[in-house]
Amino acid sequence: MDRILLVGCGGFIGAVLRYLVSLGTQRLLGTPLYATLVVNVVGCLVIGFLGGLAEERQYLSSQVRLFLFVGILGGFTTFSSVAYETAQILRAGQVPAALVHIGLQLLLGIPAVFVGYWAAR
Repeated sequence: MDRILLVGCGGFIGAVLRYLVSLGTQRLLGTPLYATLVVNVVGCLVIGFLGGLAEERQYLSSQVRLFLFVGILGGFTTFSSVAYETAQILRAGQVPAALVHIGLQLLLGIPAVFVGYWAAR
């Protein structure tokens, strides 16, 4: 139950941060077109930094990782998780697996949006 609360509380924080960053980006640039891009890039930068701390310096306990990675960053942007997983696969020297991983995210995700839209109609 503690893990679920960590993820849930972190997810709430991440979702609110996403909303605020999106609003700020829209106000700053005068268009909503780049809000998701900014959120995704910021999320990738943060997960890379925290992942480096967790792996290289063992600064983060498993509970803190769960709260930050799955909770906050998961609520902020799931793309950061996809990018982090892909980077891990590349660091292991498995380039074909990384390409398949990222390709499937796009090749299955985008058509799934259309299927969901179609199903709602």
